[in-house]
Amino acid sequence: MSLVGHLTELRYRLIVAAVALTIGATIAFFLYGPILDFLIGPYERVTGKSTLYITDPLEGFATRLKVAGYAGFALALPVVLWQLWRFVTPALDPREKRYAIPFVAGSMVLFVLGAAIAFMTLPQALGFLVGIGGDNLETIFGPSKYLGLVTLMMIAFGLAFEFPLLLIFLQMAGIIESRQLRRLRRWAIVLIFSFVAIITPSGDPYSLFALALPMYGFYEGAALVGKMLGK
Repeated sequence: MSLVGHLTELRYRLIVAAVALTIGATIAFFLYGPILDFLIGPYERVTGKSTLYITDPLEGFATRLKVAGYAGFALALPVVLWQLWRFVTPALDPREKRYAIPFVAGSMVLFVLGAAIAFMTLPQALGFLVGIGGDNLETIFGPSKYLGLVTLMMIAFGLAFEFPLLLIFLQMAGIIESRQLRRLRRWAIVLIFSFVAIITPSGDPYSLFALALPMYGFYEGAALVGKMLGK
């Protein structure tokens, strides 16, 4: 394609992705109640309350828009990734396509798995954060702070779960070798726990171990895969 052809193709893919996001957000806007009930689940299990408190007259509407945006993106994500795939596919040769498909599929599965583990860890994380302040503090969460924490946790876990794909890619590119990973595993443990402590929004020990242990397992698994690819 010419440069104009590439730009035309990119514009088309962006328009389709934007339409999918709009449709997803619209659906989520009308399903706001069930989605919010689902997101409040960890908070309710910890505090016994099912109500988030607002102090700003506009916060209720902003919360609905925020939930619709997050959920709409989740609903439209397969379409967005498919458009991205269709845009880059013409530039790949058959060998690259063969490798790209498992990488794209694996990245989606790992991100969803990481986000799900983050959500399952939230009750323990909230319990720690609520209890560490002492009995003299009453827990009253606002939707902006709470939903922001939930979203950041799920994104942080989802992106961190892409770690094994990064290591496998670096080995396939010849930047690192499997034996180097095995030799540096002690340093890897320290770096993984330090990295997780920095990126975990809640900063609680439950989230720390819930993310660091799988990441170390991914490290060992990526080293094993690299060894097999080397053979």
